[in-house]
Amino acid sequence: MQIRVMTIADYEDVHSLWMSIKGFAIRSVDDSREGVELFLKRNPETSVVAVEDDRIVGAILCGHDGRRGCLYHVCVHPDYRRRGIGRSMVVFCMNALKKEKISKVSLIAFTANDIGNAFWKTIGWTKREDLNYYDFVLNSENIVNFNR
Repeated sequence: MQIRVMTIADYEDVHSLWMSIKGFAIRSVDDSREGVELFLKRNPETSVVAVEDDRIVGAILCGHDGRRGCLYHVCVHPDYRRRGIGRSMVVFCMNALKKEKISKVSLIAFTANDIGNAFWKTIGWTKREDLNYYDFVLNSENIVNFNR
């Protein structure tokens, strides 16, 4: 298995991975090829893919604003889970953020994502209970679609 920096050339395979995961949510604008390309241009060394059997089996969009890092769309194909791929990708992202002098990382997990929430707890992340998460939609065309 190889863990490496994600590039826009990986987009089609990463998008296929996203679409293969039940309960996964993508946005029509942010997660389009153009949206991901903008994200990767802003964060060229921090996002990651896991490659095995000549296919992308895991991915994380990872970026920062100069102060705090954030992980988005952390996923591993169901056939490849429980083998340390997710943990290896998270470590890769955390090391990439450390190189850019980022000292705190956050992420958002859907409350109904039992597998994901168990993963974060297992690898030592702290669930915050002291914050409220607020959202404001700037682009009404940026529609969320959930895989069923």
